[in-house]
Amino acid sequence: MFQGLRWRLLLSYLTIMAAILAVFGSGVYIFFSRNLYRQLDKKLLTLAQSAAPSFAEVQNDGSDYLNQVDKVPWRDIFNRDKQSLEWFDAEGNFLASKGFFKLELKPKTGATNLLHNSAEVPVRTYTISVFKDSTVPNEPTLEGYIRASQSIEEIESVQNQLFWVLVLGGVMTLILSGLGGMWLTQKAIEPIEASFFKLKQFTADASHELRGPLTAIKASIEILQNHLERVHPKDHKKINAIATATSHMGQLIEDLLFLARTDQTVAILAREKTEISLNTLLSDLVVLNEPFAQKKQIELQSYLVSEIKVVGDRMQLTRLFSNLLQNALQYTPEGGIVSVYINKHNRTAVVSIRDTGIGISTEQLPHIFDRFWRADKARTRREGGTGLGLAIAQAIAQYHGGKIVVTSKVGVGSCFQVKIPML
Repeated sequence: MFQGLRWRLLLSYLTIMAAILAVFGSGVYIFFSRNLYRQLDKKLLTLAQSAAPSFAEVQNDGSDYLNQVDKVPWRDIFNRDKQSLEWFDAEGNFLASKGFFKLELKPKTGATNLLHNSAEVPVRTYTISVFKDSTVPNEPTLEGYIRASQSIEEIESVQNQLFWVLVLGGVMTLILSGLGGMWLTQKAIEPIEASFFKLKQFTADASHELRGPLTAIKASIEILQNHLERVHPKDHKKINAIATATSHMGQLIEDLLFLARTDQTVAILAREKTEISLNTLLSDLVVLNEPFAQKKQIELQSYLVSEIKVVGDRMQLTRLFSNLLQNALQYTPEGGIVSVYINKHNRTAVVSIRDTGIGISTEQLPHIFDRFWRADKARTRREGGTGLGLAIAQAIAQYHGGKIVVTSKVGVGSCFQVKIPML
């Protein structure tokens, strides 16, 4: 039980840590990527602005002017192997270009990422508008556009390296966090585990010690009940009430002792498992509970056709199916039907106990195997239930390598299916 709790705590811790690392890594990646592109945009803007004063010469002389290296003012900041400059007129028509590549696209002001068609090289462009003075004050005339471009292969390479550094760093951090989390989880669970085992031991010891006094009380009550002539008639009901309460308390102590020992593997494994006919076991239980069903005017049906055998503890399996059958009878109103079926699926024995009782709501279904859980607390108290029957049934089923599957609908009834491996 605690091993599963440790893993759930560790998984929760690692999930939160992974989410934090993912947010942090994404933030770092986005910040550095934007910073790289921001620096590149500044460089391209500077290059385009440096070429703006010579726009008229380029418009007039074209490539002849650009080939005169000594005259161009941007020659010191221009890298012809990685960058390019393009000039366009006011209508966006190409005038001239200088550099490593030429983009066959109309100019669009601002920064843009493009893919160079011929070389399939990712490119970052920055386009500015060039104006000249006009005869109308404060209304300059658009002269054309200048587009500065540069390959972003280096930036993408840096981004790729940063991505894998963040991924590998995150994985290493999660591994180290997992190792540290295992130690922290163990330290956090130790006091809870110690308290749990102390409480379980106390429950077992207290249940065992209470057997003696209750046995003495029960024996005394039985003597009084056998000699009611010695008791005042007015006290007969009181004696019967004490006898009922003593029986109820005895059953509760037995249930508590069973559940306390259920978690102790050694105590359960000490029991000897034998070959058991489920048909015979269930038939006996149906016969045993028939008087109670008749008293409540409930039709108790059994469909035990297939001969199915399992290996297990007869006493425990009897208690399992007895608890489920009594539970069905207890929560089925007068005139209802309780049915017991047995069949097999592959190598699994399937015992189904159906009733037309009050049913269990969807919200309550996850809690039906909790200790002391009751579907109808007031009614169960009046009828002597302890709220441990289903918890005990589940513990026995799990001990035999099986499980209990429950389906229910309020006002219609419930079906408890016990699945146990066959021989």
